[in-house]
Amino acid sequence: MFRHQGKSRTYKHNLQIATFLSFVAGIVNVTGFLSFKQLTTNVTGHFALFIYDLSNFEFWKGTIYFLYIFSFLFGSFLSSFLIENYRENKKLNVFVLPTIIEGFILLLIAIMSNFVEITHPDVIACMLLFAMGIQNSFVTKISNTIVRTTHLTGLFTDLGIELSQLLFPKSHPNREKIKATIKLRIFIILFFFAGGLFGGFLYSKVDLKLNTLIFGALILLIGLFYDDFRYRVIKTKRKYDQRKKGKSQN
Repeated sequence: MFRHQGKSRTYKHNLQIATFLSFVAGIVNVTGFLSFKQLTTNVTGHFALFIYDLSNFEFWKGTIYFLYIFSFLFGSFLSSFLIENYRENKKLNVFVLPTIIEGFILLLIAIMSNFVEITHPDVIACMLLFAMGIQNSFVTKISNTIVRTTHLTGLFTDLGIELSQLLFPKSHPNREKIKATIKLRIFIILFFFAGGLFGGFLYSKVDLKLNTLIFGALILLIGLFYDDFRYRVIKTKRKYDQRKKGKSQN
C-alpha cells in the first residue's frame, strides 16, 4: 500500500491507501471544524477569505488566512522534499517519515489539549493544515497523482467528468478503466464521510474533543507499520521459496 511505486503499483494499492487516508482526513476535518470553526484539511475557503480581507484593506486580519494557506503549502513541500531526498535509498520506505510526522502532529495536539489551555486556536489550525499538506503530498506522489484525500472539490469534479464519459462509449471505449476510477472516487468520498461521522461521534457524543485526533494518528501509524510488516513477511517468504527451489534443483 505504501511501498509499491511506479509500475509495481496496482489499482488495489491505490484503493487501499485512498480509503485509509481519506478516513483519517475525515476525522481531522470534523475535529478541526468543531474545535475551531475552521476548515483544517483544505485551503480553498481560506484563500477566498484572504482575498476578501485584502480587498477591504484589512491586511492584518487577512494574515491568519495567509498563514493557513502557507501551513498547508509548507506541509506539502516538506513531505515532497523528504521523499525526494531519500528516494535513492531503495531499502528505505521513503513514505515512512512524512507519515510519522503527520501522526506525531495529531498526537501532539491531542495530548497538549489535556494539559494546556488552548489560547491560540489559530496555531493549532495551522498545525492541522500542515499535517494535511503532508498527507496530500505523499499520497499524491505514492499514487502518481491519481489519489488525493484531504478535500473533495476535485474529486467531485473528476467524478462528474468520468460519469459523463460513460455516456459516450465511442469517444471513451475503455469503459472498465473509467468504471474502476469512478469506484476509486466513490470510495474516497464515502470513507471521508465515514471518517467525519466517526470523528463527530467521538468529539460530541463521547466528548473526547481534540482527543479524537488520537484515533486518526493511531489509524495512520498502525496502517503504516502493518503495511511495512506485511511487506517484510512477503519478502522473507519469497527469499525462502527461492532458496528452497534452488536446493531442489541442485
